[in-house]
Amino acid sequence: MQKLNNMNSQKILNFIAFLCIAAVGFALFSQHYLGMLPCAWCVLQRLILLTIAVICLLANLFKPLFLIRLCAFLSFSLSITGILSAWYQYSVASNLVSCDMTFADRFMSKWTGLDAMFPWLFGIFATCMDAKVSLLGIDYALWALAMFVLCALLSLIAVFRKNNRELFSHYSY
Repeated sequence: MQKLNNMNSQKILNFIAFLCIAAVGFALFSQHYLGMLPCAWCVLQRLILLTIAVICLLANLFKPLFLIRLCAFLSFSLSITGILSAWYQYSVASNLVSCDMTFADRFMSKWTGLDAMFPWLFGIFATCMDAKVSLLGIDYALWALAMFVLCALLSLIAVFRKNNRELFSHYSY
């Protein structure tokens, strides 16, 4: 926790981006090497994680603290959508015989077409019921839920963090 106290908002956002990219990397490893095929909700959560990572990394381009905090707030907001998505997958979708025509399926297939453009990343290859697998005895959807909760908490810290640059910008040495 001491390390987190020494981090400014941008470093926290970079850490969130790293976590999100690592999570998607592990999901791709699980899919392509362990044979755990994703459902529509799985790939929607991949998209949310990658969007969070991009927003967090884009904050590196900004100097004004309010823009960095805006990126942190956007990361928080997307993390909430990820929490809702993972919770829905765990509590509702994984008990359905088919994910066909759910919000995730329509969004990924019909509205964005990402499943056809990048099938190795966003391809929907299983129903939600078939995609219900566990890692260390815990459902993948709950792991995703935990990841989104962690991202949300870190994003909130980044929103309200007093940054070193902000604290010492009025003093000249």
